Amino acid sequence: MPAWAGERLLSLEEALKRMLARVEPLSAEDVALTAPAELLGRVASGDVTARLSMPPWDDSAMDGFAVRAADVVGASAGAGIQLRVIGEAAAGKPSSAELQPGTAIRILTGAPVPVGADAVVPVELTDAPRGMAGLPAEVSVHATVALGAHIRPSGSDLVAGRVVILRGTPISPHHVAVLVAAGHATVAVHARPRVAVLSTGDELTDPGAFLGPGRIHDSSGPGIAAQVVAAGGRLVSVARARDHLNEVERSLRAAVAAADVVLVTGGVSVGAHDVVKDAFERIGEIDLWRVAIQPGKPLAFGRALRADGGTTLLFGLPGNPVSSFVTFELFVRPVLKRFAGRRDHLARDAVAATLADDVTKSPGRRAFLRVVLEPSSDTSAPIPWVARLAGGQGSHVLSALAAADGLAVVPEDVDGLPAGSVVTVWRFDGSLR
Repeated sequence: MPAWAGERLLSLEEALKRMLARVEPLSAEDVALTAPAELLGRVASGDVTARLSMPPWDDSAMDGFAVRAADVVGASAGAGIQLRVIGEAAAGKPSSAELQPGTAIRILTGAPVPVGADAVVPVELTDAPRGMAGLPAEVSVHATVALGAHIRPSGSDLVAGRVVILRGTPISPHHVAVLVAAGHATVAVHARPRVAVLSTGDELTDPGAFLGPGRIHDSSGPGIAAQVVAAGGRLVSVARARDHLNEVERSLRAAVAAADVVLVTGGVSVGAHDVVKDAFERIGEIDLWRVAIQPGKPLAFGRALRADGGTTLLFGLPGNPVSSFVTFELFVRPVLKRFAGRRDHLARDAVAATLADDVTKSPGRRAFLRVVLEPSSDTSAPIPWVARLAGGQGSHVLSALAAADGLAVVPEDVDGLPAGSVVTVWRFDGSLR
């Protein structure tokens, strides 16, 4: 009997530690900043520095007139100072004129400040018309302005050579804007982990197909595939195999050749047709089996060598769709995040919530209950959220999973919790509606 077969139930932390032990971020690749579908969510593989300063020159923060501050000292609403207008500066069209005493240049927001100017008077503080208008010959300034007023100095935003994005940062839309402004056309990010999904079961059939006697639609495979994409993985195949050892082995070998991670649903328990663990051992090795969680106790994990010398991680997830969903969240998602370059924040964000229902669970296993989060009706309560069971908690109850905002955690050392207990809830993306 293999050593892993008689191993005690591992805790979530022990199992995840083993899974992450040899996982390193994948190699880097340059991705265009104009390809958001390929870029967003990817992790910067190194610090990114600004190639130029922003603004690259002193520019105007207002629409108005570039002046010498000394020329408008004493100006007021009742005693305007007349200046001769000698030109205009606009964004993309800087003025070539040099400001002399007693002159002004009309300037628009973002335009380079002309030579000789040291302040900008907003148009609202002059007698010039607002909006589109011809260039006036003179302008009356109705307010004194300080030296440097309404001028954005060169480098006041970005300084060439300074870091703008730290290594390990997931790229978001606001990062794209600053990287382009800093002079970059591409950014180096870690590759997406390649993931293959294989559903097993004689009873499975295509989504939407006619169901013959004893058949069900394969919901776990597409569901897991969707989780892969949502977690930032690159889906390379979604396949299905019957509960035949040789067929599962052939499918696994093809998946291993193309993927960094292979996810198999079903066939990992102790039934007569559960062949996945045997198939894992034919192509690689099993590192652990069975974890003290509910749902999802039968969980196999191992490794297989690829022809290119790399190692593919093998996950045998339970066949019940709720169990496969939960075990993906607990174990596969953190592994994909690490492959993609994340060093921390591998788990979901969590909040404290008060249980609205009594709950029970199997002894000795950490339970993850599908719950709906609601704001507490008591605005003075120390815990602002209430967690209600989203429905039945059986591992086959997909309707509760679809309704859930997150997973409420019930510790191993209790058999249940009464309503009013405080629990940690791992939030799904887009929850807390």
